[in-house]
Amino acid sequence: MPVFRRRHLCSLTAALALTATVPATAAHADAPGASAALRQVLFVGNNWDGTAEVIKSTGDFARIGRIDVIPDKDERMAEINADPIRWIAFMTIRNSVGEGHDQFVDDMYSTPDGKSVVVSRPSFADVVSIDLASGRINWRFPVSGFRADHMAVSPDGKRVAVSASTGNTVHVLDIETGKQLGKAATGAKPHENIFTKDGKYIYNMSIGEVNTQTDAPWLDWTKGDRRITVIDATTYQQVKVIDMRSRLDAIGLKDFSDAVRPAVFSPDESTLYFQVSFFNGFFEYDLASDKITRTKTLPKNPATSDDRTTFVNDSRHHGLSMSPDGKKLCVAGTMDDYATVVDRGTLQEGPLVTAAKPYWATVSGDGRSCVVSESGSDQVTAIDFATGKKVASVPVGDHPQRVRLGHVEAGWTSPSAS
Repeated sequence: MPVFRRRHLCSLTAALALTATVPATAAHADAPGASAALRQVLFVGNNWDGTAEVIKSTGDFARIGRIDVIPDKDERMAEINADPIRWIAFMTIRNSVGEGHDQFVDDMYSTPDGKSVVVSRPSFADVVSIDLASGRINWRFPVSGFRADHMAVSPDGKRVAVSASTGNTVHVLDIETGKQLGKAATGAKPHENIFTKDGKYIYNMSIGEVNTQTDAPWLDWTKGDRRITVIDATTYQQVKVIDMRSRLDAIGLKDFSDAVRPAVFSPDESTLYFQVSFFNGFFEYDLASDKITRTKTLPKNPATSDDRTTFVNDSRHHGLSMSPDGKKLCVAGTMDDYATVVDRGTLQEGPLVTAAKPYWATVSGDGRSCVVSESGSDQVTAIDFATGKKVASVPVGDHPQRVRLGHVEAGWTSPSAS
């Protein structure tokens, strides 16, 4: 058991309830048409900085460059300051989910040709494509409502799905042009998105209200309509709804939240592993039987209060990935200040690797490591799937959250403006 640090985290009640920022794949990283002249990298979104760090995807994970993802900040702020409703929404994000900071980058994916990166920007309620050579904006898409959140990219790299968290909508855009191809209604406060491997369906997880103080189990009904919405990725129609409330109740966990946070499929997509609000652990869900088959409770940090109102955006653990062979899971124990690798067969956790408020978990380019963002110490840390031990940590910008595999052109360097 590592030595834990006590962290003081304040809960803020918002004038408008807006969703928090949280498995996703980099399916397009090896998409058809990808050129041999491309370099695989990891993009790290520095949410409070408004930058994206570009680091090596393997080895020592050293920094390669940095991108300014808010080159149009002055223009956007002028629009916000001229609109009282948008100003209220902007300030609400700052004083609730932003923990006193603006949220300038939630998620990002590169285009298959490695020439652009597409970024969702919560505080600006939009998605932009940024040219990686010049740093200029190619296109901009304002989402419905007042906040943009998690994204996902289709396996062929041609479409990007983004959650409009206050609009209860998922927009699906052409990644090259920003044109909306379709949209779908979701539950309250859509969050995570996952494309299936064949590109036919999108799984959207709505997490409900995470910025209220009504966190006691008996007040769970105030959190809104939380569910997994399965969307046809061609017609953009809802094909199925999975409400984990009844599945949790069936195994005697009536006091557990049904707000599904980060999630990851097994390689054959028969099993879904997912985290929920307030819980230090995760669940295993069998799609064929439509049942939760196993529950894994992970250790608590003795320095972390069990007072739910102290958890940032209702998250206790937020970040989940799986090794490519499907044998290991990697868990970001956000409020408990650690990350750990869990054997999928036995559900036995490995060493608890000390990490400061880890907010996401992904997989390295070679598949050997889990990479977690330490939002509390402004670094990313790689943990070996085989041993469960830390192999590298590299500094990044202010409050890293999402980490995604992608590509840049060979020989790429930061745009001069950055």
